[in-house]
Amino acid sequence: MTAPVFVVEDFTAGGDGRHVLDGPEGRHAVSVKRLRAGEDVVLTDGAGRWAHCVVVGTEGKDRLVVSMDAVVEEPEQTPRITVVQALPKGDRGELAVETMTETGVDAVVPWTASRCITQWKGDRGLKALAKWRATAREAGKQSRRVRFPEVADAASTKQVAALLADADFAAVLHEEGSSDPLATAELPTTGHIVLVVGPEGGVSPEELAAFAESGAKPYRLGRSVLRTSTAGTAATALLLGRTGRWS
Repeated sequence: MTAPVFVVEDFTAGGDGRHVLDGPEGRHAVSVKRLRAGEDVVLTDGAGRWAHCVVVGTEGKDRLVVSMDAVVEEPEQTPRITVVQALPKGDRGELAVETMTETGVDAVVPWTASRCITQWKGDRGLKALAKWRATAREAGKQSRRVRFPEVADAASTKQVAALLADADFAAVLHEEGSSDPLATAELPTTGHIVLVVGPEGGVSPEELAAFAESGAKPYRLGRSVLRTSTAGTAATALLLGRTGRWS
């Protein structure tokens, strides 16, 4: 087993190289994980900076004392993979974020597609976005990542088109018979890949046209049609394998 990951805001250590993990993370480490002296842990800010640590002891129920090694930074992997995820129904959006995070996606952009049943408006939208971000954070920890995926603000079709226009490779998952297979697309080895996953009702002709103007072609994964909450994960795995990031 690799060492469990905990999130910190800073890596301040005393003169003896010791750091105290407290707050909710400290409580989880002490009272839930029940970590003991001599066990390894990793502290990270979720943005690439991390440090290997060894547990020295505990204080109360929510303070973990560790001996910290030097803080290092994990470089961003390339090509960067962003998934534009249309808003699914219920909690399936959180499921999509969780599994894409575990797989290795670098960024997720919630998209308010025209055929989305779910719409993020007002306080409800803010709460939903906060849940997606919390899910990415927890899934990042669970999968032992030190650079968690960014979850952007909800984007309109116009904003998604602008994102696609700046990509080095842009694709829209679409099940129509004329779509090329993503498995044989020519992919860049560096830069930025942006993939659009539509809602359960599919990407509308108007949205496909707008994305095509930005240079995004339609692609399909396989013979079966995946749900919107699983398509992004499957496509991310395919791209990670084909670009060498999983090699």
